[in-house]
Amino acid sequence: MKILLVEDELSLGDYIKKGLSEAGFIVEHKTTGLDGYHALMTEDFNVVVMDVMLPDVSGFELVSNYRAAGNTTPVLFLTAKDDLSDRIKGIEIGGDDYLTKPFAFAELLVRIKSLLRRANQSDYASTVLQIADLKMDIAKRSVHRDKCSIKLTAKEFALLQFLLEHQGEVLPRSVIASQVWDMNFDSDTNVIDVAIRRLRSKIDDDFENKLIHTVRGMGYKLEADNNETNIDMSNEANTISKINPLEVK
Repeated sequence: MKILLVEDELSLGDYIKKGLSEAGFIVEHKTTGLDGYHALMTEDFNVVVMDVMLPDVSGFELVSNYRAAGNTTPVLFLTAKDDLSDRIKGIEIGGDDYLTKPFAFAELLVRIKSLLRRANQSDYASTVLQIADLKMDIAKRSVHRDKCSIKLTAKEFALLQFLLEHQGEVLPRSVIASQVWDMNFDSDTNVIDVAIRRLRSKIDDDFENKLIHTVRGMGYKLEADNNETNIDMSNEANTISKINPLEVK
């Protein structure tokens, strides 16, 4: 697996490159935005680790242009800024993850591996996923139903993408938790139910044809026509007040 690291702090860049190399990755390290962008546009990488505050051009601008050119390689932003607005901007312009400095190398490695798993499962070569009148463009990070643009949080986008990739399949909560949240499922938590309810409110509530279906005792599935699935939304509605909303973002 080949990683592009764009980081102008030489000591930090060397530290990250050494750790990733020891973990089995091939790492190309660039210290300026222009050099990083040239590498992005002329070489193939499995993951990009991009510093936001570079000496010549913002990492946000680089990734925005990279996405506009139709490239879908997963991008993890590194930054010393922990403002919510910056994290939101990073995701909106096409970033897949966001890690604030200082950080533990172990966390960086786990996040990179998670991005790789998602990329392999998602088949990033196919950037448009669709069911009925719902369409997701992975490269543009956009979702439309009929003629309506639907705004999703980063986690809602990942959840819907996973459902689209496995449409018609019954997906247990444990599978959704491990693949979308990258965590072990705790039967005492309602994170999955709350997230599904919020996603339903955006893509289903205003439309006659419901796409997200609950299979009692089993999980959820995305299907265009489903007259037999037993929909049970009362449990989801009752759990929303019992959970910290930050957990599902």
